[in-house]
Amino acid sequence: MAKAPNTFTCSACGAAYPKWAGKCEACGAWNSIIEEAPLSAGPKALKSKGRTIPLSDLATEEAPPPRASSGIGELDRVLGGGLVAASAILVGGDPGIGKSTLLLQATASFAAKGLKCMYISGEEAPAQVRMRAQRLGLSQAPVALGAETSLRDILTTLDAERPDLVVIDSIQTMWLDTVEAAPGSVSQVRAAAHELVTFAKRKGVAVVIVGHVTKEGAIAGPRVLEHMVDTVLYFEGERGHQFRILRAVKNRFGPADEIGVFEMTGDGLAEVLNPSALFLSDREAATPGSAVFAGIEGTRPVLTEIQALVAPSNLGTPRRTVVGLDSGRLSTILAVLEARCGIPFTGLDVFLNVAGGMRVSEPAADLAVAAALLSAREDVAIPPDMVLFGEISLSGALRPVGQTENRLKEAAKLGFSQATLPARSKTGQAEGMRLRQMADLTAFVGEMFGAG
Repeated sequence: MAKAPNTFTCSACGAAYPKWAGKCEACGAWNSIIEEAPLSAGPKALKSKGRTIPLSDLATEEAPPPRASSGIGELDRVLGGGLVAASAILVGGDPGIGKSTLLLQATASFAAKGLKCMYISGEEAPAQVRMRAQRLGLSQAPVALGAETSLRDILTTLDAERPDLVVIDSIQTMWLDTVEAAPGSVSQVRAAAHELVTFAKRKGVAVVIVGHVTKEGAIAGPRVLEHMVDTVLYFEGERGHQFRILRAVKNRFGPADEIGVFEMTGDGLAEVLNPSALFLSDREAATPGSAVFAGIEGTRPVLTEIQALVAPSNLGTPRRTVVGLDSGRLSTILAVLEARCGIPFTGLDVFLNVAGGMRVSEPAADLAVAAALLSAREDVAIPPDMVLFGEISLSGALRPVGQTENRLKEAAKLGFSQATLPARSKTGQAEGMRLRQMADLTAFVGEMFGAG
């Protein structure tokens, strides 16, 4: 049988090519395509019969997996209630955002609860990690520390020590001697992650893997890396803000899209028990261009301030600058305002920002965004005790969103007395809240800004 030819793979995005090229057509990266040898195992390896696997029906009941609490409430919330044994967790985030700080604090907390914990660093020397531990006040924590990049040596050590939790910082620095590629390449990352996940499942060890991110914010390496692990967490935040968001985008043992909020202090990361109050703490009263959005992040309601600025433009193409929101969503809302309500934004620069470093992705923020834009354009302040939420359709209609009652309860708890929301929303018991239910965007513009 003919030998399988080598393949060429982009180390930036994982795209495969039949021959080498200087530029990857999929992601546009230069000099990122490397040659990979095919798997040595061919069809002959499948000729021998395997064992029969046990089967069960869907009605079979099993006890939920035991969890270990870290004592850090925001971390336990994102993990779905605590750390599950034999789980593989991938943590990604921008450089310098605080991933190593968070994981060192978490490892020390788990160790204080009686778990045997190890921290393996491939990027820093042990002295650097100890310096961070001293700054965080964790120098006496019973955590075993190691610095190594050879995955074979790491797995041998783990097999001998049998810890309950191990942190690998980071997967891009790991090197497997059975793969002929440089550390950080697609082949090395894929093979190293596979070995770590397999070890976690076989030995019952919880493995936390740190992953670098690309300039677009996605975890670097092959996409299959996120499919291998049980949980994928992103550590987000703006360098200019002290707030950090730990977001679960995948979790086999709990709800996805759950968030934990932390504040970066001189003593490390401190958990924020009431994110809504913190995000609104510096809000100025009755300011044009400001609207409060009652959103849902995972299972918790979170109130955030959406800020807009609209100014005349001297450019041929006005600027559209967005921070914390999808720019495509802003373009859609501007188009609906012009086509359905007759309010043009031609010749105007538009700047939109979600305060506090939060990132909002749910369509329920449409109404708050539209309100902030109109408030900035008309220089009319929205009542400071009002929250807004609702999805805007392309026809200009306002569509109800989920968990309306939870949004209103959170707003009432923080002192808001009125809410604007779509008609036909299931409000439940909204005690003490004055509700303005709007059928479409035209009615909202007419009532709030005297136009339509």
